[in-house]
Amino acid sequence: MLLTDDAHQQVLNQQWRDKDKSTNVLSFPSGEAEAPFGMAIFLGDMSLAYETVRREAQEQHKDFSDHLRHLLVHGLLHLLGYDHETDKQAEEMESLEIKILKAMGLQSPYGDFAPTAAKEEHPPT
Repeated sequence: MLLTDDAHQQVLNQQWRDKDKSTNVLSFPSGEAEAPFGMAIFLGDMSLAYETVRREAQEQHKDFSDHLRHLLVHGLLHLLGYDHETDKQAEEMESLEIKILKAMGLQSPYGDFAPTAAKEEHPPT
């Protein structure tokens, strides 16, 4: 896991995806499919651009830690082989993200992203 700045993320994005811009999260799957019984599988590497994540959270009126958790889940799903290149893939991946985040006490990032617990504790005035 790498937490970096936009400039370094842009270099990584250019080098590995041929896109000359920063992005919030990059995932680099290891390709390991299985390991001997009882051994951990190395899923790969993930890089998050702090500045981009912070800016997106502010622009989208999301709590930084909630947005970061969403991107960690998103990146992890990429490491597990999920993608969103087609509408069908995106629907499957987003559905999993929503289920995982709900289990973490968060609302869907594709709508209202306020934590469920926070909403219950602090109803609108």
